[in-house]
Amino acid sequence: MTQSGDVKTLKIDGRDLSARADETILDIARENGISIPTMCELEGLSSPGACRLCLVEVKGSNKLLPACITRAEEGMEVTTNSERLVNYRRMIVELLFTERNHVCSVCVSNGNCELQALGQQVGLTHVHFPYRFPKEEVDASQDRFIADHNRCILCTRCVRVCDEIEGAHTWDVMGRGIESHVVTDLHDAWGDSASCTSCGKCVQVCPTGALSEKGRSVAEMHKRRQFLPYLTMMREGHE
Repeated sequence: MTQSGDVKTLKIDGRDLSARADETILDIARENGISIPTMCELEGLSSPGACRLCLVEVKGSNKLLPACITRAEEGMEVTTNSERLVNYRRMIVELLFTERNHVCSVCVSNGNCELQALGQQVGLTHVHFPYRFPKEEVDASQDRFIADHNRCILCTRCVRVCDEIEGAHTWDVMGRGIESHVVTDLHDAWGDSASCTSCGKCVQVCPTGALSEKGRSVAEMHKRRQFLPYLTMMREGHE
């Protein structure tokens, strides 16, 4: 039974809401039909607060706070959709597009890409920043899958699902800042990885088609992510 002290009352976009003390602003918003864009967050995985797309305004704070990792507080007043937030989110999506090689019109993920859908959601019509056009590798050494680093947005979903759900930790992040890359093992070719079980969970959670199945277009892939919350719940139940 939940004790009264564990229940928080707060406002989100002027609506009076209640929540458990362990819930985040993003959890509460979703439970009440309030849309907050995200990219790195995925139900069933830990939330790193990395992409910063879920930034919200909290009364009394000069900083914008990530909704996915900010816990509910008594009396909190949250704004999820203001001109300031819209501009910040659009700028973040612009930077994601310019950092790698995302040209939707010639991309095989066109129409089946979360980054593309997010761009449409934030009203992105053009990009103000110069494109970097880096020459990223395509790793086709794995028997079943392909890693196209030109489409990677460093959401780290693959890293977290491989570590937290599969327990292999084949994927990790190498480098710093704009030079960061996801790598397998100690930057070995994916096909040479001794820890990869070819389970495909990393491919299932990829939002852009950076990880895909050989012989199938991204549109033909039916991504099954329902196992994530279930497995997480079962593991927590046994701890």
